[in-house]
Amino acid sequence: MDLTILYRGPLASCDYDCPYCPFAKRRDSREQLRIDRAALERFTAWAAAQSGDRISVLFTPWGEGLVRSWYRRAVVELARLPHVRRVAIQTNLGGRTQWLAAAGAAGRDKIALWCTYHPGQTPYERFLGRCGELASLGIRHSVGVVGLEGHLDEARRLRAALPDEVYLWVNAAEGHTYTDEEADRWTAIDPLFPYSRHPHRSAGLPCRTGESVISVDGEGTVRRCHFVRAELGNLYDGSYRAALGPRACPLAVCDCHIGYVHLETLPLYDVFAGGVLERIPAPPLSSATPAGVPGVRGD
Repeated sequence: MDLTILYRGPLASCDYDCPYCPFAKRRDSREQLRIDRAALERFTAWAAAQSGDRISVLFTPWGEGLVRSWYRRAVVELARLPHVRRVAIQTNLGGRTQWLAAAGAAGRDKIALWCTYHPGQTPYERFLGRCGELASLGIRHSVGVVGLEGHLDEARRLRAALPDEVYLWVNAAEGHTYTDEEADRWTAIDPLFPYSRHPHRSAGLPCRTGESVISVDGEGTVRRCHFVRAELGNLYDGSYRAALGPRACPLAVCDCHIGYVHLETLPLYDVFAGGVLERIPAPPLSSATPAGVPGVRGD
């Protein structure tokens, strides 16, 4: 089996407090952190035992994972496993990066970070410096911002400072409608912004989730993706395996990159070939620029 797993445990605490963030915001208690740590260690042990499969993992925590030692350790341990193809995590890059050296050269080749810059939450120079540290360690990474007007100048500044080979993505702000003029400004920074600008129609359309991509929570409950609540079984008793197979999306639209990237009606597996989990397009990016994204509008 060649399986991509989106893992989201119970962690919800974050060292940032972005007003536009749709994720849960709380200060996890010691007991909540203990439960999250135990859940992640259980998942890592399960992954280590799946030597007959090929596995790729993307951690998508509600909170910030890399400020917690157990997430850093899980990334390194998974990267060392021969049957793990890629281990990636979404992060605000607020923590240190030198722990990545412990993965060794072979492990670092498998690790990738999906990094979000949050203006107002961290100094620009610190974030840019951390990106430089990732580059010096040989860690694949993408960098991005939320497409709010107040972030535009900072996004332009960041794009100018980053090496050309580092992709800077822009997420459409939740609930925000962009005029063509506004969209053009963001597309000048991220040529793939048109894919994020509008929700994608998905009802009845084929999607890789539930077949080669699954979502797993801290209890091991398997769903096709984070956005469809129907359960396919449990990871730890193996009951999910019999439920895997091609299936159409039951939702009207999909408006999150970690969801619609798997829609078979979009060309994003080609656009991001070799970097789907970490949101890194295959070069050259210019050839992946959508001239018009058909079927994108959700209205």
